[in-house]
Amino acid sequence: MIVQMTEHSRPHADEVVRLDDVMRHYMVGDETVRALDGVSFSIRKGSYWAIMGPSGSGKSTMLNILGCLDRPSSGAYWLNGVNVAEMDDNDLSDHRLRNLGFVFQSFHLIPQLTVSENIEVPMLYLGLSQSERKRRAEVLAERVGMSHRLRHLPSELSGGQRQRVAVARALANDPAVLLADEPTGNLDSATSVQIMSLFQELYEQGKTVIVVTHEPDIAAYAKGSIVLKDGRILSITEGGR
Repeated sequence: MIVQMTEHSRPHADEVVRLDDVMRHYMVGDETVRALDGVSFSIRKGSYWAIMGPSGSGKSTMLNILGCLDRPSSGAYWLNGVNVAEMDDNDLSDHRLRNLGFVFQSFHLIPQLTVSENIEVPMLYLGLSQSERKRRAEVLAERVGMSHRLRHLPSELSGGQRQRVAVARALANDPAVLLADEPTGNLDSATSVQIMSLFQELYEQGKTVIVVTHEPDIAAYAKGSIVLKDGRILSITEGGR
């Protein structure tokens, strides 16, 4: 469920993402660009949402804010109960590591590392032991159907297989939110269906999934959608579990 907000207050226990009057403005020459202009909403745990909008709508800025890769110019962003807009850089990085898993259009796998080693990267930053990293990587590879490729390099995998590894890596820290940016943009239609079916499975297992996309057929997998235009919410379509 998503709820429009009008006042700053602490989020409810079941709200994993909450934006209160978030603005992101920046200067281009003498002009102020209002990339986000007073956006307020709340997403509850275990939801599956698509964020959509044309070029220039604020979609990419929203992704950066949600991913703790950028900060609001004003307003509050609560991620898993913490207002990350008030954090310093070190605390923000740590909170991002522990609460967000990212899946990118271009996979962003490390070419010199095996499938297992790529999945282990977030766990390395969490300080887990080598044996625990390996064990969890095997479990996650099995979860996404890649246990038979643990010792392969990314160059030895198809695009769909690389994205499956990227999903496993995104799940390595058991994040509160799985955030996907155009996750099928480099895949053919058949492989896209497989990857979106994987997201559906993760949602059904209780994971909060947010997909940023410009493709209506990809957004249709989500249970609700947020459409942006000119830095504001144009529409919200809600759906149930």
